[in-house]
Amino acid sequence: MLAVIGGSGFYSFFGPDAREVSPDTPYGPPSAPITVGTVGDHDVAFLPRHGVNHQFSPHTVPYRANMWALRSLGVRRIFGPCAVGSLDPQLGPGAMVVPDQLVDRTTGRPDTYFDSGGVHVGFADPYCPSLRAAVTGLPGVIDGGTMVVIQGPRFATRAESRWYASQGFRLINMTGYPETVLARELEMCYLAVALVTDLDAGIEAGQGVRAVDVFAEFERNLVPFKRLLHEAIEGAATTSGTSACTHCQAHEGVSLPFELP
Repeated sequence: MLAVIGGSGFYSFFGPDAREVSPDTPYGPPSAPITVGTVGDHDVAFLPRHGVNHQFSPHTVPYRANMWALRSLGVRRIFGPCAVGSLDPQLGPGAMVVPDQLVDRTTGRPDTYFDSGGVHVGFADPYCPSLRAAVTGLPGVIDGGTMVVIQGPRFATRAESRWYASQGFRLINMTGYPETVLARELEMCYLAVALVTDLDAGIEAGQGVRAVDVFAEFERNLVPFKRLLHEAIEGAATTSGTSACTHCQAHEGVSLPFELP
């Protein structure tokens, strides 16, 4: 099964005919009940990352519960749409970007299921190439770029923003980690799909980031963004996952400290 995890301003994906499920997890409840509906002929699960009322800040999202709950429902491939700031003046609001790398600048977030067992998961390429292929060929999608994930909930200072840009990072976000690595640990394919909502504070063309503007820009682009995801789901449904995503533990030659849900 495929899943979509909705980001800021993205709280629903199906009509009233979708069914709602609330899986139990060892890490508490997920951000919200999960709705399961169809896109074409394909079953798809949807989970709003921040909750249906945006009650979770980026650093308080129950990431481990979310990913465990999706896996327990049979999800094996995930699209993770998210709002991002641009660190590139040529990449303006409304652009849809598929990053190919991330840099983690978060602190204190539980980011592994392996607190015992000596399991080390490869993460050199954090995003699934099969899912990338389903999205990057669609009209208007920009392929590639490094996304730096900051702790939040505050936005970056101008100095921080300029520093990130000077490192060659193209996008800035608050939720792209640890979601990605937790999916890898649970042997699920994952791809971030980013919607640019603003130019970050340190970019010359920017005037500083305000949450109200981020939400407004996301709302303006929500319909085409959902349309893009529908097309991506149709494309991804005909492909299979890659060994790097779906068998990340098997090649390590160690026993898992728990059974996968």
